Amino acid sequence: MEEFIRLDSSYLEEAAQLYKKAFGGDPWNDDWSDQKILMEYIKEVSGAYNSLNYGLLIDGKLSAISFGSIRHWWEGANYNIDEFCVSKDFQGQGIGSRFMKMIEDDIKKLGVAGVFLQTDIDKPSFKFYTKNGFTNLEKHVSLFKSVK
Repeated sequence: MEEFIRLDSSYLEEAAQLYKKAFGGDPWNDDWSDQKILMEYIKEVSGAYNSLNYGLLIDGKLSAISFGSIRHWWEGANYNIDEFCVSKDFQGQGIGSRFMKMIEDDIKKLGVAGVFLQTDIDKPSFKFYTKNGFTNLEKHVSLFKSVK
């Protein structure tokens, strides 16, 4: 049984473990072995100004998460997704697409104009998002500068 919920702080630990497992292996291979750093990150992405966080419970267990916030833009408010993942146990079964649709239905009720997110073009997530109607903003780039 699936239940779509808005996440609150009582789900942070469970969400952190789901996130760690989803991104710990191929193709991401993120090293979230430092539990303190993991929890700080989860608190940061889930507690932004205007945060809007969703979860999908399957048989009572948190199985998908979306951490984001409402951001106002000249074209209208957007739901900016910082992190989105589905438990490895449920990937490839259409859960992510159903979860995204549930999110879209909810934000429409809030008067939100669109969804914005970033992902790596060489990862399976890129194909997932384009399959679910997202458009590649080819003129948009992400930049980083190391200051070490």
